[in-house]
Amino acid sequence: MTIEIVTFIRELYQTNEPIYLHEPLFIGNERRYVLDAIDSTFVSSVGEYVDRFEQEFYNYIGTENAVTCVNGTAALHIALILANVEQGDEVITQPLTFVATCNAISYQKACSVFVDVDRDTMGLSPDALEDFLLQNAIVTESGCLNKTTGRIIKAVMPMHTFGHACRIDEIATICQKWKITLIEDAAESLGSKYKGKELGTFGDIAAFSFNGNKIITTGGGGMVIAKDPGLIRRAKHLTTTAKIPHSYKFIHDEIGYNYRMPNLNAALGCAQLEQIEKYLKFKRQIAKKYRDFFLDREEIFVDEIKEGQSNFWLNAIILQSKNKRDDYLQNVNAQNVMIRPIWTLMNKLKMFAHCQSGPLENAEWLEDRVINLPSSVRL
Repeated sequence: MTIEIVTFIRELYQTNEPIYLHEPLFIGNERRYVLDAIDSTFVSSVGEYVDRFEQEFYNYIGTENAVTCVNGTAALHIALILANVEQGDEVITQPLTFVATCNAISYQKACSVFVDVDRDTMGLSPDALEDFLLQNAIVTESGCLNKTTGRIIKAVMPMHTFGHACRIDEIATICQKWKITLIEDAAESLGSKYKGKELGTFGDIAAFSFNGNKIITTGGGGMVIAKDPGLIRRAKHLTTTAKIPHSYKFIHDEIGYNYRMPNLNAALGCAQLEQIEKYLKFKRQIAKKYRDFFLDREEIFVDEIKEGQSNFWLNAIILQSKNKRDDYLQNVNAQNVMIRPIWTLMNKLKMFAHCQSGPLENAEWLEDRVINLPSSVRL
């Protein structure tokens, strides 16, 4: 079977060269905008393209404001600060995520709490979240208290895995009922929708990533959006070292972060954002080809749920067992076609092994079986 999948992928990308998981594509104004930024001499965190990228991004998403960051992890970190997550607080998230999610929680000296995912979305399960809260939490004047640990649950941070929407509206309803801030880890889901609404716009706050392997890239970069304009003003203040504007004095009123995106990166982002509809169209075409290929085979293609419209950032399949997954990984990679397993569950990493977890049956099942397939855009 691995010979068939390698042959199919090579025909899909029409090459005998090594095929990588997700490569960037530069077909528009990238060179022109970056050179323009260089010619302007504004190559750091102040410049025309930074402001332009923020505006064009929030116009695309359909919000009223956005703040750039140097990377997606920094965006998550700022989102947690905006949610008032502090030392000793808890943030409920999913164990099936990239490590940046939990790293950012740790930057605030807060504790991750792991709740299971749904198998069809691979994202945080609203049923598992509700069950965990009913068994472990109560709402008090101070907020949502974890009776088991004695800590306040400040936020819930689901991640839209590989661009597939989790059941974010149900999660939002649960968070509202339990008085918990909802932060969307939308790092992988730019261009994806749920019930016709852009992902990242359901939460109180959201963070996006523009790493080199994302659907659009700024080289490195991230973005924070929030429903409250006051939070966006605070985000911009924090990401510019908490410096009070002044014509020549250096006055800082709190601990800040040098997290602003450089103008060079933002120039690249502006050009990439101009191409996103082309990229999304191609992504759906390649997903359809994978879907058709696996239709009558034992492997299960990970598809969008009926309420969702995925960007299909990384296409994935589910194998019958861990042994079959491992055979795939060894044999296909040996033929210079890059495929990857899903992440090791966060609760299995030594940094987070002490964290409280609910039952994680679905996450463990998926960890043993999911493989990502080459998903680069080639126009």
